[in-house]
Formats: sequence, C-alpha cells, structure tokens
Amino acid sequence: MIYLQIHHPRKENVMENSHISALSAKHAGLEARIKAESSRPMPDAILVASLKKQKLRLKEEMTAQH
Repeated sequence: MIYLQIHHPRKENVMENSHISALSAKHAGLEARIKAESSRPMPDAILVASLKKQKLRLKEEMTAQH
C-alpha cells in the first residue's frame, strides 16, 4: 500500500502562525516577569539573568520561524 503525504500550505501556515503567537505570548510573559523582579527593592539577579536568557532563546526561535 502506498501512502502519499499531502501538504496543505494554508494549514501549515496557520499552525506556524499559531506557534509564533504562542512563542510571542511566552516572550511577553517573560518580559513582565523581568520587569516585576527588577522593580523589587532587592531583585534576584540570578533569576533576572535566567529569565533574560529564556527570553532571548524565544526571540531567536521566533526569528528562525520567519
């Protein structure tokens, strides 16, 4: 039996846009957490650095998706 894989460009595009939207939402959430932690009187520098690294990884992934 032969199976053909049919590509649906529209469906793939919708899925890609959905993935990018999810990454963008996570990116915004990390930005909010960074702002909140940074505005504390004694921010946790290690936490802020970790959040910034996560945010950068997400940005790189979003850039690669385009």
